[in-house]
Amino acid sequence: MGIKEEIQRRRTFAIISHPDAGKTTLTEKFLLYGGAVQLAGSVTARRKQRQSTSDWMELERARGISISATVLQFDYDGYRINLLDTPGHQDFSEDTYRVLTAVDGVVMVIDAAKGIESQTRKLFAICRRRGIPIFTFMNKLDRPTKDPLALLDELEQVLQIGAVPMNWPLGTGFEFRGVFDRMAKHVHLYEMNANGAYRAPVEISSLDDPIVRERLPEGVYRTMNEEIQMLDHAGESFDADAVLSGNMTPVFFGSARNNFGVQLLLDGFLSHAGTPRPRSSNGTVVPMEREMFSGFVFKIQANMDPKHRDRIAFLRVCSGKFTRDMSVVHSRTGKRLRLSNASKIFGQTRETVDEAYPGDIVGFVGQSSLGIGDTLAEDPSVVYKEIPHFPPEYFAALHNPHSGNYKKFRDGVDQLLQEGVVQGLQLTGTGQRVPILGAVGPLQFEVVQYRLENEYGAPSKLEPKEWKLLRWLEPSYDIKTFPRTHLPSGCVLAENAEQQHAVLFTSEWALNYFVEREPDVKLSELPVGS
Repeated sequence: MGIKEEIQRRRTFAIISHPDAGKTTLTEKFLLYGGAVQLAGSVTARRKQRQSTSDWMELERARGISISATVLQFDYDGYRINLLDTPGHQDFSEDTYRVLTAVDGVVMVIDAAKGIESQTRKLFAICRRRGIPIFTFMNKLDRPTKDPLALLDELEQVLQIGAVPMNWPLGTGFEFRGVFDRMAKHVHLYEMNANGAYRAPVEISSLDDPIVRERLPEGVYRTMNEEIQMLDHAGESFDADAVLSGNMTPVFFGSARNNFGVQLLLDGFLSHAGTPRPRSSNGTVVPMEREMFSGFVFKIQANMDPKHRDRIAFLRVCSGKFTRDMSVVHSRTGKRLRLSNASKIFGQTRETVDEAYPGDIVGFVGQSSLGIGDTLAEDPSVVYKEIPHFPPEYFAALHNPHSGNYKKFRDGVDQLLQEGVVQGLQLTGTGQRVPILGAVGPLQFEVVQYRLENEYGAPSKLEPKEWKLLRWLEPSYDIKTFPRTHLPSGCVLAENAEQQHAVLFTSEWALNYFVEREPDVKLSELPVGS
């Protein structure tokens, strides 16, 4: 099979949602229907039940939330699927945003009882800006929900996107019996099974089959027929080009917990989401079929296997063919690297990869020089600028309470900063070497402390700080001339590991006061070049 054929069968996507909408549960069910696991676990698993494959970190299992993006790769129906499970909690949105740079489409999970929620809107906006296909799964139809037509209207009004239902629910809540596939004109009647751990038994028939009328309450049957007729005459028509450009979202209804509608969603996504998309370097599109390999690092994760204390850099292949042991140029340093320890990742497990193609996600073990956003390429002129940066909104000092743990503490903090779990700073001109952490949400600090103690044996003490805003100085600015005396009380100078200088402000008022006093000092929300 040639490179063009290999690219054609790749599908790389992420699942996004507001917390508790059912994102990780749906991820597990994709693995179940894709044949990658035989028994699906629930993220809120009880004792003696399975835990989710994608939630590998102990803290994730203890809290019942996803806090780290996970890569899952498997084959299904002739496709090579790279599925990225993202954190749903808003405090870990940075990790999610980085993952979205590596995918070619998303499945947006919505709790049908709650409709579109705040985190869903934020993540949708990122996807919309990138112009990638967005497929919608209205989840939890086996519970009381909003009216399905109202949910469609909410999609179109709130998100300003065309919405075309690919299937339609046969009742909701306790009356939910299945879905009608509008494309194939088939009714799928479902049966409950053991906590949704196995594929749901399903009967397929036509809309006028007597069994459909027997299984549905009279009111549900009548309403379903009226709604389907209305959609056929007045609803959106499926437009493949509009889907691929991100201007129309195919909508599927079902229940991930009980496996209702999961197969239709998976098959529909693989059929309509399109092939991998090329990336640009220095304003020029890099053809995926070109012979020379290239890709970019979008995530770093340490200690996925606690027995080995290793470090994995996840790379999206953008062009050419990757082969194990090949030599490439590391764009940030200009040095050559040999890519020997390449792995295919499945949650916490891995296996050696000998080759990969555009769209694939490859994990490189033990490459300590790699950082988030780095480009690896055979052609040194190819450099990808895909990774977004976000200004932190919460700050804290992290203290080492035990001097005997200095090396463990330092190594642990350095590794977590490399992973991008939080942003790291040092106060300038104070002589203090206490790490200052910046985060989008405060729960990120809890993850840092938890992992420091459990993975590195280094307990820590967190001291929340009063700063609310961070602004960066221009690289050419002479820090020796900075007017420290004009900083409002509590505001300080800081710098990152690249010695880029910034100012930490306690409030919007403090920022405005300084800008008025020092208009010649140019400040920006992000470091120049980000």
